[in-house]
Amino acid sequence: MKQEKIKKAVREGYAKIAKKEASCCSPVKSCCGGDNPSESISKSIGYTDEELKGVPEGANLGLGCGNPVALASLKQGEIVLDLGSGPGLDCFLAANKVGKTGKVVGVDMTPEMIEKARENARKGKYGNVEFRLGEIENLPVADNFVNAVISNCVINLVPDKERVFRETFRVLKPGGRLMISDLVLLKELPDFIKNSVEAYIGCLSGAIMKDDYLNAIKAAGFREVKIIDETSFPIELMASDSTAKALIEEMKIPMEKLKDVARSVVSIKVQGIKPE
Repeated sequence: MKQEKIKKAVREGYAKIAKKEASCCSPVKSCCGGDNPSESISKSIGYTDEELKGVPEGANLGLGCGNPVALASLKQGEIVLDLGSGPGLDCFLAANKVGKTGKVVGVDMTPEMIEKARENARKGKYGNVEFRLGEIENLPVADNFVNAVISNCVINLVPDKERVFRETFRVLKPGGRLMISDLVLLKELPDFIKNSVEAYIGCLSGAIMKDDYLNAIKAAGFREVKIIDETSFPIELMASDSTAKALIEEMKIPMEKLKDVARSVVSIKVQGIKPE
């Protein structure tokens, strides 16, 4: 698939999610019970009740695969950048950590998501959070500007991951750090998924091999690159995800084959440091 076609499809897919016309990585119904699927999925990937209750309503659409803020060791007064900030969940959590003397910048390429995030910031009276429209492989951020970069299940959506990591390295101050939650592969996906635009939007076909992902971070200049946590991708999420469900029904994928795909995908939390 050509990069521009992928970008267009991802942008349109997430515009629908912002308008609540579709879902992506979150299940259409909760696998854990309860009436709020976004909250259920967020709890299952590491967010606490306190965190979810402390952000504006509408900031959590259940789109992540981890909680990068919990591992980023953010401090009062720091400047934080969120790659692919969506409706702002991780930005608001980061803002609570860095306080009024700090600043959080969220970048997203979907206008509808930026609009939603800005509205959430207004509702929550977050004066230390700013949302910018832009691509994370062409960041609208100055050189050596931020102390920390976070991202949650977004870089797998970008075709040119190497450029994303180079841009991330550029905007970080010397000594700055990267903390990412993302999906990677333990083995290659079958072609019917790799070649599917729908699977790209659903956070699957854009994922690359784990070693390739880590090597791309190192090649950008980061040091001390290591995985902090690694968990399997729950088959329940794939089976109840609306995008995956459409693929399964359309292609008549048997459950055993789906389980094999799920075994190929893991969620990782990875960190890296920009040398002083």
